Amino acid sequence: MKYSYYPGCTLRTKAKDLDAYAKASARALGFELEEIENWQCCGGVYPLGSDEIATKLSSVRALNEAKEKGQELVTLCSACHHVIKRVNDDMKHVEDIRTRANNYMQLETPYAGETTVLHYLEVLRDRIGFDVLKEKVVNPLTGRKIGAYYGCLLLRPGSVMAFDNPENPTIIEDFIRAIGAEPVVYPYRNECCGGYISLKEKELSKNMCDTIMESAEGFGAEMLITACPLCLYNLNKSTAKKLPVYYFTELLAEALGVKDAKEEVAK
Repeated sequence: MKYSYYPGCTLRTKAKDLDAYAKASARALGFELEEIENWQCCGGVYPLGSDEIATKLSSVRALNEAKEKGQELVTLCSACHHVIKRVNDDMKHVEDIRTRANNYMQLETPYAGETTVLHYLEVLRDRIGFDVLKEKVVNPLTGRKIGAYYGCLLLRPGSVMAFDNPENPTIIEDFIRAIGAEPVVYPYRNECCGGYISLKEKELSKNMCDTIMESAEGFGAEMLITACPLCLYNLNKSTAKKLPVYYFTELLAEALGVKDAKEEVAK
């Protein structure tokens, strides 16, 4: 099983572990992430201006390349997934954006949102299956009490992202069970960490992260996992009593017994 893969900028710098553990785990699970050629930064923030297409074009290029290969497009970074999924929805449903983007790119065959965009977690749930994942686990993380931190970008807007129930998601908790650990459900798991205001409003962002940390710890979590590099960075800056924060792919690789293969895959 082969997927087109969009890593994004952060997975080439500060979030190399998120990428490397994902690739090592994919091998163990029997699927391949084929990085698209000449990908460009998605911009990190979905442009809300309805007349803005320039900042959408890198996403359209990635989506069209996956279409030409006849593959679904997989992402890992929450921000990249958010931007690419929403741009894909624009290309499918907003005629003005679709027309101007295609006119600019001069594609032989216009792109109209044909590519299916999947987050890596959706591949585990919807293509591999958590029951199959559980069977592949060689090192179950028994006894670990893990809190899922979703943040906001994977879940909202719910009608477009269609990732999970934005108010009561379960996908990461189901993932935690599949690798043998115990999920801890706490109230602030799908609240924003303040990532996009962390430079300008440092105190406000810190308070938001402290609330998340205190909520998770209060409900018994011993660690948090996330898919978002910015969330991981921000939560690690929290001044509340700290819980360790990991990428979900690191725990996946550990459970599959391929954590040591990360360095080989990263080369």
